Amino acid sequence: MPTVRAGSLAFSTIHFSQCKGRSVRFRSTLLILCSVLFSSSTLAARLGDLVDVEGIRGNQLIGYSLVVGLDGTGDKNQVRFTNQSVTNMLRQFGVQLPAKIDPKVKNVAAVAVSAVLPPGYSRGQAIDVTVSSIGDAKSLRGGTLLLAQLRGADGEIYALAQGSVVVGGMQAQGNSGSSITINTPTAGLIPNGATVEREIPTDFQSNNNVYLNLHRPEFKTANNIATALNQTFGYGTATAESATRIAVKAPLSPGSRVAFMSALEDVDVIPGKMSPRVVFNSRTGTVVIGENVVVHAAAVSHGNLTVTIRESANVNQPGPLSNGRTAVTPQSELRVNQGNGHSVVIPTATTLRSIVNALNGLGATPDDIMSILQALHEAGALDAELVVI
Repeated sequence: MPTVRAGSLAFSTIHFSQCKGRSVRFRSTLLILCSVLFSSSTLAARLGDLVDVEGIRGNQLIGYSLVVGLDGTGDKNQVRFTNQSVTNMLRQFGVQLPAKIDPKVKNVAAVAVSAVLPPGYSRGQAIDVTVSSIGDAKSLRGGTLLLAQLRGADGEIYALAQGSVVVGGMQAQGNSGSSITINTPTAGLIPNGATVEREIPTDFQSNNNVYLNLHRPEFKTANNIATALNQTFGYGTATAESATRIAVKAPLSPGSRVAFMSALEDVDVIPGKMSPRVVFNSRTGTVVIGENVVVHAAAVSHGNLTVTIRESANVNQPGPLSNGRTAVTPQSELRVNQGNGHSVVIPTATTLRSIVNALNGLGATPDDIMSILQALHEAGALDAELVVI
């Protein structure tokens, strides 16, 4: 008996020797069912890609310190806090400077140190840190970060950072004052430059429920997630509390909970249909149109208005022996060109490719496209959400 498999389900083709019509109908129904299952599987998404687990996140750390060993590219004398930091550091090592003496150093730069402490990190593990100049240093290339205490939002110290700064940019300057800068030489990275000294507590193991937060809130997606989890792990396992949050009952023992979460992340879920978006970036003139954007029947007219003003001067020369003076009179030439107007009729249910082709056919710039799409949206002919960033 031949077998057809669709996903994890298996179907057998049964032949009826006395009724061929029923066999044909059975196999046709089976083919339709398999095609539906295959199409559904292609639309499914992995649950771990749709949600974040509440309480499992990174935490930002920040600190202040000095970068030393610079080749004359450090902070200048007018940066008072750098000199004060150097004085305080030397005092800790028993070096006392006179009260009115201001150390003039060009090889030191004051920096801000930032890092992200990943979730679940324990004492002794290393994390990357970013070092950024907060003075007027020209470059941090070749510098070494002195010991910096990295604190969290609660003011507690969670990591200690120190090490050589890796800078991706450079700056070169000549005696004439001309210079060239590549990338950003005033910021750098120290790979594994900080050591975790304090763990951040989490309630992941203490609560009876595990809460999942959707990346993009949507009621249909939240309901589909709860339904898929109940079908996989049993009725009552998951409850969709809102368009963003799903409560999931999880085992209490640490090992069982980790195994449960690993299986939960691989559950296939069919996400709800997200509303299409058109994103405008007015600063850069970027327009991003989603794939599901549809335009209803509309007519678009596009034309350019150009105003040209030219200024010239006419010199009036008086006649000989007339005791006149040479006069200069301005003359202005004003022209208005409306360009070649174009009108494009967009049929209903137009797809993304048709929209782009129509707008490109008008010769529209990104600014023109923004105006056209906003006008279509106001006219009710654009089924999309306009987002301006």
